[in-house]
Amino acid sequence: MRKALAIDIGGTKIYSAIVDEKGEILSRVEKTSTPKQYEGLILTLKNIIHKAEKEVDLIAISTCGAVNNENTKILGSTGNIAKEYPTTDFQSLSSKPVFLENDANCAAWAEYRIGASKGCGHSITLTLGTGVGGGIIIDGKLLKGQNGAAGEMHFKMRCDKHRKCSCGSWDCFEAYASGTGLKLTGEEISGNPNITTYDIIGGYKLCDVVMTMIYERWQNDILQGLIGLANLFDPEVIVLSGSMAEFVNTDYLTEAVNSEIVTTPTRVVKASVGNYSGMVGAAILAFEKM
Repeated sequence: MRKALAIDIGGTKIYSAIVDEKGEILSRVEKTSTPKQYEGLILTLKNIIHKAEKEVDLIAISTCGAVNNENTKILGSTGNIAKEYPTTDFQSLSSKPVFLENDANCAAWAEYRIGASKGCGHSITLTLGTGVGGGIIIDGKLLKGQNGAAGEMHFKMRCDKHRKCSCGSWDCFEAYASGTGLKLTGEEISGNPNITTYDIIGGYKLCDVVMTMIYERWQNDILQGLIGLANLFDPEVIVLSGSMAEFVNTDYLTEAVNSEIVTTPTRVVKASVGNYSGMVGAAILAFEKM
């Protein structure tokens, strides 16, 4: 069985582990903070690769930011990682082949191959965390777009410049459906600038009236995005992953989406691969493409 060193690079943390071609994690998952400076980031990646390079057949990287269709370089990155990151020559980090793909695309592929959307040739996976990532599968293939940047969840939810998004634009889906969006909705409704997502979810579970109002507004924002995505892509299933996905009611979302879309019925489900779906998906994709 072939093995990959799978690395998941995010703006705040880096995970790594040895993963086989079936998506099974074979080693302990190592975690380290993402260095803020570019030189430190590259040194960290080199150290991670050096430790396991001799044990594996290739390096499979799941990363924040859009990745080109050749799976070799970053097209555009996020604001919470070193600005020089897109200039990285990833192949130079190892003597073994290096495969690169966007983290949400990797998560979508992991769910498609071994998880909640297994066997579904048309699916959408959304990663709900601090931001929102998206991976779209059409006819059993990742939708990458002309250069590799497809699937970004920055379509408009409003037109009045109400809420600034991390991308620099206004009122994107991410600015409402993410954990950050939940906090901002909480601030608007409660008037408390110090409110946290923990306060909101905890209060909602205790049936607090204000916290329930905040939660329901946030979940409805997610719903509106799902309706649009379902109408555009007619998926068999929409998979919700990420740290915030555990708090949504997928039964409610499935019923509500299907009551409004003009396409064929779909399902909204929670991801099943787990917290390391980026690494798992990167490894599976790398072996299939390389």
